[in-house]
Amino acid sequence: MKIIIVGASGYIGSKLLTEAKKISAALGTSSQGTESLLRLRLDFPDEFNYDVLEPSDVVLLTSAISSPDVCGSDFNHAWSVNVTGTSTFISKVIAKGARLIFFSSDTVYGERMDDFTEMTHCNPAGDYARMKHEIEKRFIGNQSFKTIRLSYVFSIEDKFTKYLLACADRGDQADIYHPFYRAIVHRNDVTQGVLELARLWDDFPQSIVNFGGPDVIDRMEYAQGLRDSVLPTLRYRQIDPGEGFFINRPRNIQMRSPLLESLLGRTPRSFSEAVQLEFNQ
Repeated sequence: MKIIIVGASGYIGSKLLTEAKKISAALGTSSQGTESLLRLRLDFPDEFNYDVLEPSDVVLLTSAISSPDVCGSDFNHAWSVNVTGTSTFISKVIAKGARLIFFSSDTVYGERMDDFTEMTHCNPAGDYARMKHEIEKRFIGNQSFKTIRLSYVFSIEDKFTKYLLACADRGDQADIYHPFYRAIVHRNDVTQGVLELARLWDDFPQSIVNFGGPDVIDRMEYAQGLRDSVLPTLRYRQIDPGEGFFINRPRNIQMRSPLLESLLGRTPRSFSEAVQLEFNQ
């Protein structure tokens, strides 16, 4: 089996490529292409060299226009990449006999105040979520397609953590939107779970897997956890982002991920455990 990571220069894709190379032959793509990465633009999927694919391969599709605000403000372009181009790419991958894991989002479930699992009906919140769900609807049921629904993926390199680190370093007060609850999942757990899903494809019949951690916390708890353990100088305040912020993103998604636990062979790391690992405490 060869593993191909689409979006291998990105936040999750780069980590996946590094870890995949430890266990298998692996290739990566980026929109620009480099000496080490194949060129793939999802708005021009016909230009990709599909001859690199073999029937035993698994493609990990991490790439997309992922900003909910951009998907709303530049809908036509985002749809051309996230739905039209992505659908064409997936169809061509499957036609080559390869298999594909699609990186979706917990936002396809919509606002959820109570605990739920993969069996829960979807009610996509915002254009980004609707685009992700549209891909799922087109391919769920195909035995060469699986989808993972990610909650917020934490590491020392994620966008929000980097913002808090920068504020602490400069002595600035961080502005934190509230309420904003997610089942924070460690990037290492995402990487391990996805590679296990690729390896166990035939022995793991489920086609939809939630990728969330055991702690559903808001951004204030997130910041406090970092301050208490690794960023004692961090100062922050709660601010109301306004109703416009929540047009494209739910306030609360109480997602549970029992299938991820079975893939990992353990409980996903709690937020505090992930913080300790990321900061080498």
